[in-house]
Amino acid sequence: MSEPVDAGLIASLRGLDRDGRLLFATRVMRMFGYGFLAVVLVLYLAAIGLDPITIGIVLTLTLVGDTVISLWLTTNADRFGRRKVLVAGSILMVVAGVVFALTSWVPLLILAGTIGVLSPTGNEVGPFLAVEQSALSQAVGDARRTSTFAWYNVAGYVATASGALGAGLVSGSLIHSGMAPADAYRVIVVGYALVGLAMALVFARLGPRIEAPPREWRPGEIRRRLGLGRSKGVVLRLSALFSIDAFAGGFVPQSLMAYWFNLQYGVEPGLLGLIFFGANLLAAVSSLSAARIARRIGLINTMVFTHLPSNVLLILVPVMPNLPLAILVLLLRYSLSQMDVPTRQSYVMAVVDPDERSAAAGVTGIARTTGAALSPALSAPLVASASYAAVPFYIAGGLKIVYDLLVWRSFRAVKPPEERDR
Repeated sequence: MSEPVDAGLIASLRGLDRDGRLLFATRVMRMFGYGFLAVVLVLYLAAIGLDPITIGIVLTLTLVGDTVISLWLTTNADRFGRRKVLVAGSILMVVAGVVFALTSWVPLLILAGTIGVLSPTGNEVGPFLAVEQSALSQAVGDARRTSTFAWYNVAGYVATASGALGAGLVSGSLIHSGMAPADAYRVIVVGYALVGLAMALVFARLGPRIEAPPREWRPGEIRRRLGLGRSKGVVLRLSALFSIDAFAGGFVPQSLMAYWFNLQYGVEPGLLGLIFFGANLLAAVSSLSAARIARRIGLINTMVFTHLPSNVLLILVPVMPNLPLAILVLLLRYSLSQMDVPTRQSYVMAVVDPDERSAAAGVTGIARTTGAALSPALSAPLVASASYAAVPFYIAGGLKIVYDLLVWRSFRAVKPPEERDR
């Protein structure tokens, strides 16, 4: 018998088996690494001699590479084995981190960013999210799914916040002790590679219960349909909308936002770490709030009506006349902006067939990565300019508002199972 829909948030974590706890642990490790890297990545690339246009190209091609690798891995994860895909993704993190730490030669940086797994945004990249979501959805029922995803995101946001704080404190301390900025930031990049190595070791301990239910796979069908059958239509529609949101967000990823604060106000790494530590903690709290709100007004309404005001706040960040007000508006924005994440993830898992969840999460995730990959090459030169530094904020906020309205119009009548009896 399934649990009631109003099961509490704490209860949503009860019953997680050993594999579920390991997946939460790898989420924490990975998001710590992403937050650790994102605060200093653009500063590091600038310190080793890359100009803003080249930095934008590197970031864009890095995300394009993440997209291609992730699409292939996630749409084949249930056939290859979820554990193998997770270990492979971790090794690609190690490759990218090591190469970025060892060279400033742009072609090699682009190659490593393209075939490796690197997060310029501080958000999820690679095959991990899709495979972990599928495994967790398999372990919990419909009533507990959104709350479990809320805690899953809380763990990630707290880890990202801690990584951002750690990167700021470590690099700031090294610089103040006399180390050259490029070398101080390189320490952070090496740390990112070590996180990937640790993740590979933990993923290798996962058991067979995380694997997809037995199914007769037809390789031709997988290549033709990306692992999707009856869910193909809804997944492609969602993917198109998610790519708009991600394209908008790619204009101001965390790494470029940190760069903007550094250029506009001279903010040093230590304070940048504190700013994004606070921002990600607020995002963590908002995830739990999203689960409660969704039980009352539904997943789609929560996604849209919490996201709209956050996008207005994003537009207002560069309008603020001084640093304290800019930080305040940014923090207010983060207190709302991530409420759509666990609800979006839960909605995708709810409206597709169970044996297509890895592929659905992978395709929608790839759509987001693809959208985000196109923006940094356009926004990095704008952020670095005196006259147009605010433009990426305006574009991002405006496009995100369009996305919210389109999602509500297209999917407000498509209910997940737990909402159909309301």
